[in-house]
Amino acid sequence: MTPALTQADRAALRARLLRDLPPAWRTRFAPAPTGHLHLGHAVNAVYVWSIARAFGGSVIVRIEDHDGRRSRAAYDASIRADLAWLGLEGDNAAVAHPVVLRQSDTPDLYTADLERLAAAGAHVYPCRCSRRDMTAHTDHHRELCYPGTCRRAAVLPEDTAARRLQLGDDVITFTDLRHGVQTQQPSAQCGDLLLKDRFSQWTYQFAVVADDLRQGVNVIIRGDDLLDSTGRQFMLGEALGRRLPPQVLHHPLITHPDGTKLSKSRGDRGLAELRAAGWDAARVLGYAAWLGGLQDQPQPVPADSLGHLWNHPVISR
Repeated sequence: MTPALTQADRAALRARLLRDLPPAWRTRFAPAPTGHLHLGHAVNAVYVWSIARAFGGSVIVRIEDHDGRRSRAAYDASIRADLAWLGLEGDNAAVAHPVVLRQSDTPDLYTADLERLAAAGAHVYPCRCSRRDMTAHTDHHRELCYPGTCRRAAVLPEDTAARRLQLGDDVITFTDLRHGVQTQQPSAQCGDLLLKDRFSQWTYQFAVVADDLRQGVNVIIRGDDLLDSTGRQFMLGEALGRRLPPQVLHHPLITHPDGTKLSKSRGDRGLAELRAAGWDAARVLGYAAWLGGLQDQPQPVPADSLGHLWNHPVISR
């Protein structure tokens, strides 16, 4: 694995951050407690905290446990232990949010959000289609795209807990702080958006947009794998009453040679395993910064110095 950004890339990105970030902005680090943190999470954390500390932002730590079937309390505890060991503290209390912020603690808020969508005239409808049904209608090289089957079938609400939002055919144009101008048509990418699944669980796409709006998150820093979700999330945010979309920055992913992301299921080492092997926190953060292209060598970087990653001589203030 080699650095994903050159010095010139970092210089250009730093200039855009200085120019485009709003005042007193807020971002979040929001892992799902479906496994332990690994180096891929550490790369995201380094981007989130280094940019926040260098450019005047605050960080909310949010546990995204909307998937109640896979989330585990043990993983929640592990995530918090790893963050404490790394020295990465959220600013939850400073921005009037609970220090322990979990999606599972506020199910009624999502219900209210869903009702508000419908009351505002959005077409929210019951859906009884399974993932297998969608696969039958989608080329295997593309993202699963819902063809609107139940929108046309008038399924009764009592037949299923699942709910979808009909997306218009609008083309969404936005500027990513790293990738520049992006154009997406969510209805052609994913079709109507699933908000709640057949197990009565809120989906990632719905919960994250509702949370960011409610919690005042106006800058989103995340991996390149979620770039294609941006347009649909902007459409959903507008339907929920968001006046201005957040700024977005999608950073490089750390992948295997075959292009797949790091994961515990592939045997990738978790941060707790690195700690047990004798790594200290500064070494992990510095290695993650190197993997993400934020420094040219895997030099140790303590948590309180992450902001200095943006003060390289080539891009110094």
